[in-house]
Parts: sequence; C-alpha cells; structure tokens
Amino acid sequence: MKAFIIDRHGKKEVGHIASVPEPALREDDVLIQVYAAGVNALDSKIRSGEFKLILPYTLPLTLGNDVAGTVVRVGSAVQQFNVGDEVYVRPDQDRIGTFAERIAVKAASVALKPTNLGWEEAASVPLVALTAWQVLVETAHLKKGQKVLIHAGSGGVGTIAIQLAKHLGAFVATTTGTANVEWVKALGADQVIDYRTQDFADLLHDYDVVLNSLGNDVLEKSLTVLKPGGMLISISGPPTPAFAATQGLSWPLRQVMRLLSSGIQRKAKRKGVEYRFVFMRADGPQLREITSLIEAGSIRPVLDKVFPFEATADAMAYVDAGRAKGKVVVQVVPPAGRGSE
Repeated sequence: MKAFIIDRHGKKEVGHIASVPEPALREDDVLIQVYAAGVNALDSKIRSGEFKLILPYTLPLTLGNDVAGTVVRVGSAVQQFNVGDEVYVRPDQDRIGTFAERIAVKAASVALKPTNLGWEEAASVPLVALTAWQVLVETAHLKKGQKVLIHAGSGGVGTIAIQLAKHLGAFVATTTGTANVEWVKALGADQVIDYRTQDFADLLHDYDVVLNSLGNDVLEKSLTVLKPGGMLISISGPPTPAFAATQGLSWPLRQVMRLLSSGIQRKAKRKGVEYRFVFMRADGPQLREITSLIEAGSIRPVLDKVFPFEATADAMAYVDAGRAKGKVVVQVVPPAGRGSE
C-alpha cells in the first residue's frame, strides 16, 4: 500500500510517499481504510526528532495522528465494530501512521464517526478534541462559572477548546491575531486578546485555568493571570516527572524531565497555583463523548484546508507556517472512491 514516510529524523527531512507493507492486524485491532487524515503540529515534531527520547519510533516511519475511514477487517477479539462501520480515531502514540491507505488501530481507541460530519471534518477532530477534553475535563475539571484562558484560539486545539469550555459553562478568554478576533468570538470566546496590540497579562486576572500551547515566555507570563489555587496546563511543555512516570520512562529521563520543569514548577508554587503538562493519549470512550457533543451541535470542527494525499508534504509545510485557522486535512481517498457520507 502507499504511505507518506520519513527515512530519518531531522528538521530538513521532508518525507515522501512510498510503498510499504500492509499493517499487521492484532486480535484486538480494527483495520481501517483511510479516507482522510488530519495534519497536526505533532507530525512535524515527530519528523524532526523532537520526541525521540520519549517516543523511539522505528524508521522508516509512516506519519499521521488522526484518521477517518471505514472498517475493512476486525481482529478475532473485537466485538464492538463490524466491517463497513464508519469510524474515526487518534491511534495510540506507539502505532501512528494515518498518512496511509490503511492503518491497524486498537479497537478500544476507536469511535463511530459523527453522523453529521463528512470524512474530512471527522478526520480533523480526534487529536485536538481529545487534547481539549483531557485538559479541560479530565485535568482541570472545569466547572460552570469558572474562568479559563485558552491561548492560540484560532489553532486546531484552540477552536475546539473554546467550544468545549463554553459547553461546560465557563467564561472563556483567548488570544489570537488581529485578523481572527471576530472569528474566534463567533466560536464563543467571551473576551479576545489581540496579541499584536494587547498584552493578556495586563488585561486578565483571577482566572481558574490556563491552557497553554505556546512557548516558555507565554507560559511563565500566564502564571500572572491565575488566582491562588488555579491551574496552568501546558500541552507544549516542559514535561514533568509525573508525565515521565506515566510513560514508563527510565530513571535518568525522569530526572531530565524534573530538571526541565523545575523552573516553572517553582514559580507556580510561589504563586500558589499548580502546573501540569498534558500529552494527550488515545481514548475511545472519551472520543464517543465528543461524538455526542458534535452530533448535538455543541461542538463543530473548523476545517481550514484540504490537500490531496500526493501533497502531504505541502500540507505539513502549511501547518508549520502557523497560519491555519482550525485544522488541515489530507484526502487519502477522493470522494468518488468512498462510501456514502
């Protein structure tokens, strides 16, 4: 089958389409015919080798962390899915590879595709929606009436996180560029900070939660908007020893994580707030909860651009440029070759 692969890690590595073996199907897997695959900043970070210590992938490696498609085979132990089911999923982190014609995925990570979404829209959802869920619901336990700052509101995670936070009843502030101010307000943001002309630290105070996806300068400044007992949650690092423990990393790597996060942990403690690092994981039951919200109209995916499979490298470059509003998707099978939507 065809897949978009990298042969080595590196910032100059582009990747290319090649013929690769069909994925092996385990007893608890489903084999998915990929119709569309979401493109994430994570793909570029994996390609460059940023996560080599945490996720030691075997090369050559097929990239891709989001998928929507149909089930074409099921493992002998799988009972919840059948051939022909329309599904979407963020594969487990050690078995990525959605930029391909087919992928085998653990059935426990999979959910039925929302009935009100097309394939490209569905493929844009799993990773960013699970990230937003695991930050706001699972980690922050965000409640009605609380205040949350979501950085980069026009990005893939930001667009979903704003809608999820509003669904939970929170007051939502977000940061974005001038051109997107009115656009993120339409997503539900109550207060929008134009980072080109305004400083969020001057305008926001007494917040319960901050979701950070940006650099260390924004991370540290975010401490100033939190009230005592608040929580600063970052999906862009630095990772913590607790994260290292959940990943089963070696003792030396745990000490590296401790060192990397010691500065922000110390500053958070002085402020009387908590710092957490979230590295999202595949989770079928959570994805089914998200499906319910999408089908109820509480959350809608934001799709910026769709690229053909042959232009996967261009799709990644477009995401790397940082100008996407919402998500970018690769169309692996064109509409003429699919089932009904």
